[in-house]
Amino acid sequence: MTEERLRVLVVDDHPVYREGLVGVFAEAPALEVVGAAADGPEAVREAERLQPDVVLMDVNLPTLSGIEATRAIVRVSPHMAVLVLTMIEDQDAVFAAMRAGARGYLLKGATPEEIVRATRAVAAGDAVFGSGIAGRVLAYFSAERPGGPAAEAFPTLTAREREVLDLIASGARNQEIARELYVSPKTVRNHISNIFTKLHVADRDEAIALARDAGVGRDVAP
Repeated sequence: MTEERLRVLVVDDHPVYREGLVGVFAEAPALEVVGAAADGPEAVREAERLQPDVVLMDVNLPTLSGIEATRAIVRVSPHMAVLVLTMIEDQDAVFAAMRAGARGYLLKGATPEEIVRATRAVAAGDAVFGSGIAGRVLAYFSAERPGGPAAEAFPTLTAREREVLDLIASGARNQEIARELYVSPKTVRNHISNIFTKLHVADRDEAIALARDAGVGRDVAP
């Protein structure tokens, strides 16, 4: 009996790396690259059009991040497995990808054999982490995480940044946050800019989505 071929969509904004991945899968038995995309919106469109079994997804993409593209793809096609392949190795990015619906997270230092093996594993329904990432995830969950949901979900944020994120996720605007925390609007803007950078999000909507997925948000004082 002929083994069923797994259909793969490759998403990366660097042409040379993207073509290299296509070459990796061309050498792997029972794997077929059915398409490629260079940015987030194209990834979402091609995933819907081609219906691959696995989407190999970078995080840093133009226009729409790989995390948000993953969220959009999984929302419409929950049967589709997304395997993140990126240079970003911090915990926030890993957990954001998992919350968005990714089934695996590898670093770009992974060997071709590791990438192929992980692709097959996520297609089979397994969760896959690269060796360095797996160690960090285990260490995170084995440690006590004081400070509530924001501290647990976003450990790289300062206590003040977590307060600001909490208020953002509750629907507060900058002026309301400034009044609530007794700081200037400029200080609020600086905190929000730092939050966006640390969470690898492009705007307020993405930050809110991540925060609410993590159970962060409370009622704003009138």
